Amino acid sequence: MKKSSFLRVTIMVTFTILFVNSCTNQPKENKFTEHFPSGIQRTWIGPDFWANRLQDWQVNNDRLECLTSQPNRNVNILTWRLKDEPGTFQISVKTGLLTDTLPKNNTNWVGLRIGARGRFDDYRDDAIYGKGLIAGITSAGDLFIGELPVKANGNAKALIPYLKTGLQLNYSLSYSDESYSLKISAVDPETGNEIAGIVEVDVPKQQLHGSLALVSNFTEMGRNNEVPSCWFDDWKISGTKISHFPERAFGPILFSQYTLSRGTLKLNVQMPPVGSSDGKDVKFQIRKNEKWGNLQKANIDPDSRTATFKVENWDDAKDTPYRLVYELNTGKDKMKEYIRTGTIRKNPVGKEELVVAAFTGNNDLGFPNKDVYENIKKIDPDLLFFSGDQIYEGVGGFGVQRAPVEKAILDYLRKWYLYGWEYGDLFRDHPSISIPDDHDAYHGNIWGAGGKATPPGLRGNAAQDAGGYKMPPRWVKMMERTQTLNLPDPYDPTPVLQGIGVYYTQLNYGGVSFAIVEDRKFKSAPKPLLPEAKINNGWAQNTKWDAAKKADVPGAVLLGDRQLDFLEHWVQDWSHNAKIKVLLSQTIFANVATLPKSEHHDVVVPKLRILNKGEYPPDDRPVADMDSDGWPQTERNKAVEVIRKGFAMHIAGDQHLGSFTQYGTGKWRDGSYAFCVPAISNVWPRRWFPEEQGANHKKGEPKYTGDFLDGFGNKVTVYAVSNPVFTGKKPANLYDRATGYGIIKLNKTSRDIEINCWPRFEDPTDPASKEYPGWPVTINQMDNFHPKPYGWLPTIKSNIEEPVVKVFNEGSGELVYALRIKGNTFSPPVYANGIYRIEVGEPDKNEFKDFNKLKPEKTKNTNTIQVNLSK
Repeated sequence: MKKSSFLRVTIMVTFTILFVNSCTNQPKENKFTEHFPSGIQRTWIGPDFWANRLQDWQVNNDRLECLTSQPNRNVNILTWRLKDEPGTFQISVKTGLLTDTLPKNNTNWVGLRIGARGRFDDYRDDAIYGKGLIAGITSAGDLFIGELPVKANGNAKALIPYLKTGLQLNYSLSYSDESYSLKISAVDPETGNEIAGIVEVDVPKQQLHGSLALVSNFTEMGRNNEVPSCWFDDWKISGTKISHFPERAFGPILFSQYTLSRGTLKLNVQMPPVGSSDGKDVKFQIRKNEKWGNLQKANIDPDSRTATFKVENWDDAKDTPYRLVYELNTGKDKMKEYIRTGTIRKNPVGKEELVVAAFTGNNDLGFPNKDVYENIKKIDPDLLFFSGDQIYEGVGGFGVQRAPVEKAILDYLRKWYLYGWEYGDLFRDHPSISIPDDHDAYHGNIWGAGGKATPPGLRGNAAQDAGGYKMPPRWVKMMERTQTLNLPDPYDPTPVLQGIGVYYTQLNYGGVSFAIVEDRKFKSAPKPLLPEAKINNGWAQNTKWDAAKKADVPGAVLLGDRQLDFLEHWVQDWSHNAKIKVLLSQTIFANVATLPKSEHHDVVVPKLRILNKGEYPPDDRPVADMDSDGWPQTERNKAVEVIRKGFAMHIAGDQHLGSFTQYGTGKWRDGSYAFCVPAISNVWPRRWFPEEQGANHKKGEPKYTGDFLDGFGNKVTVYAVSNPVFTGKKPANLYDRATGYGIIKLNKTSRDIEINCWPRFEDPTDPASKEYPGWPVTINQMDNFHPKPYGWLPTIKSNIEEPVVKVFNEGSGELVYALRIKGNTFSPPVYANGIYRIEVGEPDKNEFKDFNKLKPEKTKNTNTIQVNLSK
């Protein structure tokens, strides 16, 4: 607000000025009153409000209290706002200071933010990032409207005593002859007499539509900022400029996520930090005989604030509407029932094509990501997969609080709630997977080192480079409960160090078998193992040190033996009529990124110029970032060699760069395909522009495609990359950084897999819309393990359709591969000379037949093995 836009009149009077709307057609006048519940102590204020920060506010002593003396602490009302139409309002609120020692100056203040609006025309954005007209009273006792600091206007002597005992602030907006005037007055709450008031005239109308918020703003407290600042009570809003949006209430049942696998439903309900007098459990209800009835009750976890349900023998052959029910104390022990509805969809085993939407990097540059939400709603996928970084440490503003642990938990929960606020309506009736990555754990990068704690006394990069978790185990377990308790039970639930749990597991849905692994928790930290490299944040600072030659040292762990054993089991398990296998993890087993040769740390990435379309940097080279799963190389190869045994494709994220690649171990293209999805919003826009053209490069394809060695010397074939380019769209930090999501279509009849990589600004249902260059790509299931065969074993011919075939090396006993074949005939290829054994059968009937001492022939074997199984 510019001072020149207003004429300010100071009024020191004890009578009331009445403003009359000059409009002849009076619009409807709406009214809202909030007294804040009595007899309750609760961090979460209620469903009509959003608090910044969550840990800085509480309902207590029959009022709302701000527990800190820091800048811009605010509580936004979600269900009422100022509309962009002519009208008037009257707002009043009682307030006072909680601490006598607060500095008395004209930059510290309490009051209202009026007409707050964010960047994306959404009430949620307004509540987080909205800026508006501020008006209130300073700690020095001066009323103000607009800019700070405030010049003393003679109110202080009369008002300072009331800041201690409490006063009422009245705000009155008048509208006449297309001009707005705003008055704020201080009133004695006991007598109703006005003590002082000021008026602004000619207030610009663009400042008078948007959200409303109570604000506590203290800027000069130094380290003594954890003292309580102020309180509010009896907030009343009325007028013709006020609109009501009851559907925007958020909570107390904030959101839920579910999965359905092998006849078992897992549902995790996210609650806010309710009080001791509120309900202790959540009820899960379905309809029986036309009536809603409780199926289960679940207690709310005191840290994660989750209520988790597990229902075995779920009828997955039909859509099942459900309700979540919770009782909240609204004051004086009066309990109010709240209901959130949804539908558990039937298992889409009968669909020919299973559609997966995949995401990563959910930073808040585009919060609340309404465009992404709307596009996914149009696609209506069968399954949602969030591969990590559902939150970042700084999302929602206000930085990060790491201690004490109780406050740090609330700090995380507020950010996690943003994720549910964005996508919660999709979660009502879509199964979803979310697995935490480094930023979810309040790390820039994380090498979990089997769950150990980072060494005491280290901070920042030094701590995380040493390996382990910086946050205490109580906090880590809380975070993982919020994100993963809807997953099927872990394959082996044995905790890792510090009692931290695990969640790696198998999910069977819609005829597709998914393995979900944790590629951070067990991974070694590079710095202790590679002292010569002088590691900083996963990057070697010794420029003479060669990662491709020296990084692969004994003892380095990636997935770890427990998860490799799980994957060996998973690739053989084709039960529940699984026809395709997919591996889900945080990131891919390669480092698809380049930097200019002069740079040795991707701290420069945000500073690199975004290139124009068709532009190619002159001297980029593949880099060795140990946050990627290109390191450690031997362990990376073990993972690749296991998953290809099940012809599994890999879907992951984290790299801030969409890519479609194929792994190689002994040779290029002898492993699975991998899709690294682009970030939803991208604070670290990496790129892939290697100076040298890829080997076996296909004519007409970009220079950056073909066979490469990544920075660790891993074989990787690059087919498509969503390199960031200048788009001209605003905001540039959202649209010029190759942001978007992936859509994967798994055809269970043909076994074809179509991979789509969509920019977030494109409508995927519009035929004119374009994906990132190089997409869509279609592969077949069999392409995920397709080296040149040494020979073929006898042809299998079964009396049933689509049996499972497993091929073993009889000498070593090792599985070569396993799959559910198409049709009833299969000629098994093998890739080395030897003696082999084949199992053919149907795992859902626990019936297999063995055929051993089989030798390959160099051409397709003309011999046939007839297999007769029960039908």
